[in-house]
Amino acid sequence: MHILNLKAGFEPLGPGDIPLLKSEIFAGGEIDLAVGAVTQDPVTIVTRLNGSDDIMELLMATDALKEMGCEKIHVFFPYLPYARQDRVMKPGEAFSLRVFADLLNAQGYASVTVFDAHSDVGPALIRRCRVISNHALVARVLAGRSNYVLLSPDSGAFKKISKLADALRYQGDIALCNKVRVTDGAIASVTVTVSDFAGADVFIVDDICDGGRTFIALAQEIRKRNAGKIYLIVSHGIFSYGEEPLRSGGIDHVFTTDSIRNVDSDYITQVTLCDIRI
Repeated sequence: MHILNLKAGFEPLGPGDIPLLKSEIFAGGEIDLAVGAVTQDPVTIVTRLNGSDDIMELLMATDALKEMGCEKIHVFFPYLPYARQDRVMKPGEAFSLRVFADLLNAQGYASVTVFDAHSDVGPALIRRCRVISNHALVARVLAGRSNYVLLSPDSGAFKKISKLADALRYQGDIALCNKVRVTDGAIASVTVTVSDFAGADVFIVDDICDGGRTFIALAQEIRKRNAGKIYLIVSHGIFSYGEEPLRSGGIDHVFTTDSIRNVDSDYITQVTLCDIRI
């Protein structure tokens, strides 16, 4: 298997043997890309997709490989763009995830691999899609720990966390939170199924942390219930407002991967994808 890594310093499948000769953006916004010679199939393109330029770079790299005769191309990007926009909520909206899936499907990839997809919708729309679970990440974080409780941030995540608990042979209860939102998306109230954590540490497990206000609201409610430390494990740390709101909002520490970017912080522990089995 040949590997083409599109992002410097991001090599979850190991060093690439196909060089990225250039990937530049012209003044008009167009991408200029060239890759080194390929002797044989198959090839796996590895990248992060954090914006439209990254998506276009992937498509350009795909075309460059095809121009050199590659017929079997795999792709791995851990964070699935538009995964949270997996339905049309009101008239006039685009079905964003389907638009992105159509772009991928048009490339005819041999496989598309993502890490901890937000829901089942994306993998269902993308042909030959393989999803890597967060089980190895959470197992690494929890290794050697005792007296803790796993917490599902909402009912939608409960099924995933139940499967996680089975994989980890976790024997404790899974705490469940439910949120009530107002029309602007703000959280009006939070309920937690556990009334007393009896000093046990609480690990909130979810796929994405964007601004973090959901987790802050959860932490404030959990703190009232005699919890020990409150930790957050998220597969994809966007942290659009930085780490300070989480620090001051009651989350004692955060664990995430390098799926979005590299993080250097004493508050956020980053587990690189190359260090867990993917």
